[in-house]
Amino acid sequence: MAQKTEVLPPPDSYDITCETLIIGAGACGMVAALSAHEAGQQVLLIEADAVPSGSTALSAGLIPAAGTNVQCAAGIEDSAGLFAQDIQAKAKGENDQRLVDLMAGHAAEVIDWLTDTHGLPFSVVSDFDYPGHSRRRMHGLPTRSGAELIDALRTRCEVLEIYIICERRAQALFYDNREITGVRVTRPDGGVETIGCGRLILACNGFGGNRDLVAQHMPEIEDALWFGHDGNRGEAVLWAELIGAQTEHLGAYQGHGNVAHPHGILITWAVITEGGFQVNRDGHRFWNEAQGYSEAARAVLAQPGGEAFAIFDDRIAAIARQFEDFKRAEAVGAVKKSESIEGLADILGLPARELCETLSSLPLGALDAFGRSFKETPLAQPFYGVRVTGALFHTQGGLRVNQFGQVLRTDGSLFNTLFAGGGAACGVSGSSDSGYLSGNGLLSALVLGRISGQTTLGV
Repeated sequence: MAQKTEVLPPPDSYDITCETLIIGAGACGMVAALSAHEAGQQVLLIEADAVPSGSTALSAGLIPAAGTNVQCAAGIEDSAGLFAQDIQAKAKGENDQRLVDLMAGHAAEVIDWLTDTHGLPFSVVSDFDYPGHSRRRMHGLPTRSGAELIDALRTRCEVLEIYIICERRAQALFYDNREITGVRVTRPDGGVETIGCGRLILACNGFGGNRDLVAQHMPEIEDALWFGHDGNRGEAVLWAELIGAQTEHLGAYQGHGNVAHPHGILITWAVITEGGFQVNRDGHRFWNEAQGYSEAARAVLAQPGGEAFAIFDDRIAAIARQFEDFKRAEAVGAVKKSESIEGLADILGLPARELCETLSSLPLGALDAFGRSFKETPLAQPFYGVRVTGALFHTQGGLRVNQFGQVLRTDGSLFNTLFAGGGAACGVSGSSDSGYLSGNGLLSALVLGRISGQTTLGV
């Protein structure tokens, strides 16, 4: 889908003016708005949808952070340095170290600020480990859902009387003397409005909803189920080309290989990390599931029919039920259950003998042929299974920014009035899907949103 974007000279006058204009009312945009408001700036937030949601609302709403107050209260020892090491290890050192240190070093401050100042009741996921994280540092709200996170941030914006104008899609940037001076937006009725600003924060996420850009930058995933928000049309990347802004790692993305099919509901990767496994239509395992759920998308899509089956047990299902998505998947019948593995195979349409052999061959406490080590506690009846497929969740490449969230030009200089965060900015997931560490998307959204909101350059 081609997205029309323009860069135009400023109009003689603007319909509206503000100090800080933010495009996109997802987690990044609303955190930036709260931060800018706190810094005493006049803030306006515009959103293309009828209500704020974005990719955040489709996620589990979990943010990794090291050294938070709630983490300390839970008795978890962690540090920004260790977190940074984990990020770089997952991405095989492909990230800009300065950006990694920025993310890892500021994440705890953002979580504590949202908890103490804005009353968001974060807690740490403490009953299972996420791949690549050497400590339990995933923070979420009670329902472990992105929709709850969006609702909480929107409520805070409303309480503080921060203006959010919905159903306004930014279509053109106004550009003068190498700086952004405002935007032109379209209304649902086709009318246009112009907004002048002292500075602009792009929080409009990535380009996963733009199939042309996906095919161009990540062809290996272009036929996958798109599980992100359709509003992610890549305006930030398209504008970057028109104004000479730097971009980086446009082939990076978060996939997920555990989406219930055909229901389209995310099945938490905890069903795998706690001792479950995936098989193909033949009842055979086909890869090392411990690598991570992002890489799982391509692994699953490479199987016959582009599908797989996640197999686990009652103990693991109980852990998964802390996530609203899993409970919803059970409610609609996506999660199957049987007292025997043979019965589960019959329900799922899998060959029973092969599935039984796969289960019995799991090397508990030792490495298997794929390089995975399973927990010493064997799976026990009743057994559960879900038919799953691979999906593209969101892109991880984008505009290059400095420590203040300012966008860099291709000549190495800085835009004084242009900032970016979340999916609009280059994150810390390396150059492909395998560099994605759980929570990297919301890490970039919250940290860069907080920092760019605080910064008063250009105002």
